[in-house]
Amino acid sequence: MEEQSMEQSHGALPVPAPDLVIAEGPGGHWRVKSLSGSLARLLGLDVSLAVGRFADQLLPGSVPSLEDLARDAVSAGRALLGIRVRLGAQPDLWSIDVRPLGLDEAFRAHEVAIVFRQLEVSGKEAPVSLYGMVGNSPAIREVFRKIALFAPSDAAVVITGETGTGKELVARALHDQSLRPEGPFVAVNCSAISDELLESELFGHEKGAFTGALRSHRGRFERADGGTLFLDEAGDMPLNTQAKLLRVLEEGMIERVGAERQQRVDVRIVAATNVPLEQAVGMGRFRADLYHRISVLRIHLPPLRERAEDIPHLVEHFLKLFARKYGRRVYRLTPEAVNLLRSYLWPGNIRELRNVLERVFIENRADVIGARAFGEWIRERQDFLVESRGQTVSERDFVPAMVLPHREVRDEAAGSGPDPTVLEAEFYAGEERRRSTRPVNLTVEEVARAYCDAGGNLADAARRLGVHRATLYRYMKKLGLSRATLERQCER
Repeated sequence: MEEQSMEQSHGALPVPAPDLVIAEGPGGHWRVKSLSGSLARLLGLDVSLAVGRFADQLLPGSVPSLEDLARDAVSAGRALLGIRVRLGAQPDLWSIDVRPLGLDEAFRAHEVAIVFRQLEVSGKEAPVSLYGMVGNSPAIREVFRKIALFAPSDAAVVITGETGTGKELVARALHDQSLRPEGPFVAVNCSAISDELLESELFGHEKGAFTGALRSHRGRFERADGGTLFLDEAGDMPLNTQAKLLRVLEEGMIERVGAERQQRVDVRIVAATNVPLEQAVGMGRFRADLYHRISVLRIHLPPLRERAEDIPHLVEHFLKLFARKYGRRVYRLTPEAVNLLRSYLWPGNIRELRNVLERVFIENRADVIGARAFGEWIRERQDFLVESRGQTVSERDFVPAMVLPHREVRDEAAGSGPDPTVLEAEFYAGEERRRSTRPVNLTVEEVARAYCDAGGNLADAARRLGVHRATLYRYMKKLGLSRATLERQCER
């Protein structure tokens, strides 16, 4: 941002002066050490008040997290250049350089300098495509960056994310870009196999080891020797199997059920879970020692509702895939159809998007598909919702959001006539933790009150309002609210 530059102490080429310097303090949290005037004006902050604050309080909801980028830069011992970032509620995209400055001996804290450059993003910008994953959003680019960073290592990786976000695609990408791509990639779904059979499936068994063991069986560890073993839904693994898995990971040796000797295996572990493992450890459902052993590296896959700008790219990707599969072509969706898809919050994530698009592709023979083609799907989704007339929904049945018909519009593909667009509706938690639906219609006063009550934490403010954080960001933009404006409201 700033025009001046600074010279590195060892005489290298000058680099731009940092807009932000953060230092790692006790507990691994990063605090602001200095802030440029230009970045302070953008954020609506007073420099003197910003210094000393936690970085995640200064820029809450940044994607990717500035703290994560700082840790990666320090760990790698080199600058991370041209990282695409969205700064919380800010609608614009930024490119940032993250440079480790070394260790501040006075405070024994690592320091990192960050330079911000605003990005001019074209609507026709080509998406990044990697092993079936497509997109341009900061969230998915951070996934791609971590795949490239982690793949050459043999350290265990945990992939987190909701169902349908593409965790197995990430696991395969890690394997294909690893130092063992010629080795086998073996996957096992820990929740799809009974507790009694999972141990045998992982480690194998000898003939006669138990009733029904009519022959010897090579387990997944043996089959993955020299390659990668992908443990899907690892959070659902029974405790007794967890104990044996921990021993295998520590010793590199397996023993088939009923065998009298061990054998060595060389396997990289990639695990995936949609269950927060920290929570599972706290509840006694997952061993703490195994958690620390398999979560050396972590990749979080964002839900589709947090990367809605990628939906047009995903639509194009799936239309091409279906064209090859069914031998005919659909050129595009109309803008109304794309906007409809972007208005839905996709509880089933990319898997649900693909299934919906495949259904509409099969049902319609036109070269261009309009919003009316999704009418039956919309009605089915409405029927799936529980009416908001005082009824409650259990946590098991909770669905994040739904599209609702709103008004009549003109459909480009079908000509004039009635067609549903969408009015966003979300399930929200009332004071008694009841779940129901309502159209989102936030006011300035509601947003300000929630923001102040949450102490400036936008994620907490969204929870208090009963909406998703992305919805709060959209309403802040719609209502012309910045963090600085909300801070002034809190001071009154």
